[in-house]
Amino acid sequence: MKVIILAGGMGTRLAEETNVKPKPMVEIGGQPILWHIMKHYAAHGLTEFVIALGYKGDVIKDYFLNYAARRRDFTIRLRDGMITPHHDDMEDWTVHLVDTGLQTATGGRLRRLKAWVGDEPFMMTYGDGVSSVDLTALLAFHRASGKAATVTAVRPPARFGGLSLDGDGVTEFVEKPQIGEGWVNGGFFVLEPRVLDSIDSDDTIFERDPLERLARARQLAAFRHIGFWQSMDTLRDVNYLNQLWGAGDAAWQTWS
Repeated sequence: MKVIILAGGMGTRLAEETNVKPKPMVEIGGQPILWHIMKHYAAHGLTEFVIALGYKGDVIKDYFLNYAARRRDFTIRLRDGMITPHHDDMEDWTVHLVDTGLQTATGGRLRRLKAWVGDEPFMMTYGDGVSSVDLTALLAFHRASGKAATVTAVRPPARFGGLSLDGDGVTEFVEKPQIGEGWVNGGFFVLEPRVLDSIDSDDTIFERDPLERLARARQLAAFRHIGFWQSMDTLRDVNYLNQLWGAGDAAWQTWS
């Protein structure tokens, strides 16, 4: 099963970092938050990733092009450039890096990846949030629901997309409610490929018409996650996540 990670946004609320790099490359404990997200998926046996690039996508490409060299000890013979690695404990991942446009909205990025998805269900999340969600249980829940899409519902402050729930189904999807607290969109989706048919153009925001339409049709299931979840929207969030990592209290570290 492929995992799509949306990594193309501007990250304007984190301009202190994103003036020089895309938000998914902002570091926690010396590694980009994108790496932390991928390690979480890989811990559940999900190791094929499609990274939807946009703003400063070349930084992400350079990171993966040089990934092995940065993480391995090696010897290089300068005369002919021959490289001999000295250990082989690299992650066994397949990473597809796909330019989905600079100004493309979240739905548009998914739409541009339709050929990469094929006819199989896939997972999708954002490149700026970490969680301890049980991805194996999430997938089993989605399969049992029989619905077109499953979103992980979490309970952070109410500045994210709000979900009204009826049992395990979503009856209403409201993007970024201004007041109140409740279950909200935490990312970590499981999607059937037919969901992409509801995305009209590059300008389509996935969290608006497509998800709202699925909710009205009772085709959007909610997987409740009551454990750790944190998005990285501001410098305060970056500092908080680094403090947790430095204290050995990173609940999203589901790998050994």
